[in-house]
Amino acid sequence: MSLARDIADLASVTTRLDTVGGSSGALSNRRLTINGAMEVAQRGTSVTGNNGSGYITCDRWLLSGGIGTRTVTQQADAPEGFYNSYKIEITTAETSPSAGHALALEQRMEGQNLQMLKKGTSNALPITISFWVKSNKTGTYIVEIDDNDNARNINKSYTVSSSGAWEYKTITFEGDTTGSLDNDNDNSLRVFFWLDAGSNFRGGTLATSWESTTNANRAEGNVTFADTIGNTWQVTGVQLEVGDTATDFEHRSFGDELARCQRYTYRINGNSSDETMVGTGYYFGTTTFRGMVNFPVTMRAEPTVSTVDANLQLLRDTASDTSITLAGSLDESVYSCGFNLSNSTSTSVGEGGILRLQATTSAYIEFDAEL
Repeated sequence: MSLARDIADLASVTTRLDTVGGSSGALSNRRLTINGAMEVAQRGTSVTGNNGSGYITCDRWLLSGGIGTRTVTQQADAPEGFYNSYKIEITTAETSPSAGHALALEQRMEGQNLQMLKKGTSNALPITISFWVKSNKTGTYIVEIDDNDNARNINKSYTVSSSGAWEYKTITFEGDTTGSLDNDNDNSLRVFFWLDAGSNFRGGTLATSWESTTNANRAEGNVTFADTIGNTWQVTGVQLEVGDTATDFEHRSFGDELARCQRYTYRINGNSSDETMVGTGYYFGTTTFRGMVNFPVTMRAEPTVSTVDANLQLLRDTASDTSITLAGSLDESVYSCGFNLSNSTSTSVGEGGILRLQATTSAYIEFDAEL
């Protein structure tokens, strides 16, 4: 009986290995995309009236948005095995977008994390993307892999067949034997989910094999998603991995996913019930305060700092000062960041204090090192 169980266990392990791509696959760390299940949303869960580009709602996902006006949400709606999705809803339609405008969701990746692709060599490996998508706008959509280091790209189509239903898609892109990726922390490779595009990105022949980037070949055949108020598109379970076979989505703990996101953005958010402590410091002038924040993880690069001045507060021994202005950052590094604050209230040089956010959900201080 023991021998039979051993044989059965060995067969089970072999089956699991085959599922993740055989000898070329990995049992863990297969997923190259970060926050593919749309779990982390440090910047907030909903934005209305969006008509530009930026990192909003779900971390690591950049909305390139020059077409229409949208509501963008981290939506508690997903297929079985997931909880959240990234949702875009058109609130002001645009039927004739400007030639150079686009609407796409993208993730940018560091070259030093992608050397296993062997890109630019004769042994370049294929990569496969899998994801769940839901839209009321049926038709053809384009997914693009863009080599930002060498101005090369490849584009494949998928079809949304059923309005308002979750559909699972897998697309494989062959390896590229031209153009190696830089081994650094800069933007080397990008994944684009195209939704709409102006004429500069249409009219050519879709680049279904690797080629030097020609804009007209990038979104040819994609639906015109922003042409109708109420159109929606949602995505979750996005996994980019090495190989020609899509494996089951690699779920990571929320803490693990959050730490990966904090490499690019670290945001301290306020809340409605109490003040939120940010960092400590001291007065080096009668109206100037110097403090610092230590980051929870090593950031990708020296970050820039932003906040809403009206929501800052300095707590010191004798008072709580609210007329505070962020006067600039100093000695930024990937580990920590100093900051200077101006205070309209005069106090003693050398007095210590604590920077905190006032008790409101609109309060935040953000350290941004996005690609």
